[in-house]
Amino acid sequence: MKRIVNFNSFNVFSIEKEVWDVEYHNHNFYELIIIEKGKGFHHLNGIVFPYKKGDVFLLRPSDGHEFSIKTKTKFIYIKFTEQYIWETLLINKKNELKKVIQLLMEDRSFVYESAIKNKTDRVHLLQLAHILLYEFSHQSRYNKDIVVDIFSAIITVLIRNTMETTTNKKWISQHLSRIEKILYYINVNVLDTDKMKIENLAKEFMLSSNYISIYVKKQTGFSIQQHIIQYKIKTAEKLLLQSPYNINEIADKLGFNDTSHFNKIFKGYQQLSPTEFRKKNK
Repeated sequence: MKRIVNFNSFNVFSIEKEVWDVEYHNHNFYELIIIEKGKGFHHLNGIVFPYKKGDVFLLRPSDGHEFSIKTKTKFIYIKFTEQYIWETLLINKKNELKKVIQLLMEDRSFVYESAIKNKTDRVHLLQLAHILLYEFSHQSRYNKDIVVDIFSAIITVLIRNTMETTTNKKWISQHLSRIEKILYYINVNVLDTDKMKIENLAKEFMLSSNYISIYVKKQTGFSIQQHIIQYKIKTAEKLLLQSPYNINEIADKLGFNDTSHFNKIFKGYQQLSPTEFRKKNK
């Protein structure tokens, strides 16, 4: 996979394309991509989701991606390094926001579709991106201070949307306790079969294989395997409703033995087969 290297700690620019001409790649920096107009598909870490005006994608350095453009698309790019985050963004943040920003910046992708769900926030974030682009491109008085403030506002809006789920609110209120870190790790790595092996999961948190299994069961009432299946079902729901993959392809991507096994497990949770779920909700 191609790797794009950038030596600037922070950069903002916009481009407009009718055809995507950059091969599948990752970076040595973080990247916030805002769709100003257009539609198509975003290929991220082997999973494809549609994009449209107002969508926002946060990419971490290890994330591989490319776009397939259906209608002419204008992208606004905000590229930044971890050092920039620490030196400019985290200095004046409250402890709670610092923890959440660090969580968001983790080098594991857990947001595949647009990170912005709230309709009002989508509009406001696009407006903020336009102002940021202007201030970054024009050498006016205090423009550097304004750039930092606007970028901080964009990240805060992003956090507000990303952390809207009950589970994520719980992470914040409990200051990322050990069990929350374990569940988060399972969530973001659920498609990585090797990382989901008990011995590797235990090693990640410096626990024994036996103890981590007992600990997760005691703290949550569910086994590690049950958590893995639950997260896979949640991912399956998104793929069924938002991706062009057929049932066989989804079963394969989620690591099920075969389509029959996937159908059985999914129906056990949803009381509908994957095909019935897709038809009913679409």
